[in-house]
Amino acid sequence: MTKITVLGNGRVGGSLATALTRAGHEVTVADRSPGSAADAARTAQIVINATPGAGSLERLGALREELQGKILVDVSNATVDGPDGLPADLLYPGSSLAEQLQDALPDTRVVKTLNTMLYPVMTAPATLAQTPTAFLSGKDPEAKQVVRELLTDLGWRQEWITDLGGIETARAAEAMILFVPHVIRSSGFAPFAISIAR
Repeated sequence: MTKITVLGNGRVGGSLATALTRAGHEVTVADRSPGSAADAARTAQIVINATPGAGSLERLGALREELQGKILVDVSNATVDGPDGLPADLLYPGSSLAEQLQDALPDTRVVKTLNTMLYPVMTAPATLAQTPTAFLSGKDPEAKQVVRELLTDLGWRQEWITDLGGIETARAAEAMILFVPHVIRSSGFAPFAISIAR
């Protein structure tokens, strides 16, 4: 059992919290009340960032002390939304939210994953007709191994998980969000994931 704090109580954070609790972990979901995120992060071993990406850097940067020595799993995408509310561009072109978080939190081990799919797939990858891929980006091999095991708890098979390398590889994974609005407009809001076919 691992003590996990989920920052963000929307559809993504809620579904991850439910699935990880079901897998036997002790999960706390931090709400937006003053001090909630700080208190929850302080007592956790792993913190999951499921906050809206555009505000993640400011929100997590304020938790630098509480996140020291922790693994931060970043599942968010920082985008500029278009008139229809769907992603239109990247907030950090030439970089990524994960890299920005790692720079702002040098004593935290940031791992990027699960951001290349619609949220239902994060906790139920086997429901897709084709095999999905979960990508890992991060500079700390031990942290990535811990996150790999968490993904297994969420139903991801080892062969479905691809380690892309250092945290700088997150910019490629995050850029995949630009597929999402076009796929939704073309096919509707049905669960899908970006995958590597071999």
